[in-house]
Amino acid sequence: MHNFKKLKIWMESMSLVSNTYKITRAFPDFEKFGLVSQMNRCAVSIPSNIAEGSSKSSNKHFKQYLEIALGSSFELETQLIIAFNELYISEEKFKYLEEKIKQIQKMISGFQSRLT
Repeated sequence: MHNFKKLKIWMESMSLVSNTYKITRAFPDFEKFGLVSQMNRCAVSIPSNIAEGSSKSSNKHFKQYLEIALGSSFELETQLIIAFNELYISEEKFKYLEEKIKQIQKMISGFQSRLT
């Protein structure tokens, strides 16, 4: 069992949640129950699955939750691209958030490979 609050991947993904919420606040009102909701749920899913997986008794089970977190990060990346294509965010914000997502994806993959 791991203390999820001390895991760098959890801390970084919590920061991603905050960034996602900040960016989606500026989206059009008609996206409130669409893209805004989807992006926020995906962002929240990443640290949530890391936390839940850390409570499991085996690394095998923890890896399964990390896989879900990784999947959510790719979902979020796709939704970010959609938001950019729809001109909801600037190129600067897009590149910043995209880089954060890619960083977390690498961290999750690396952490998975270290679990035996």
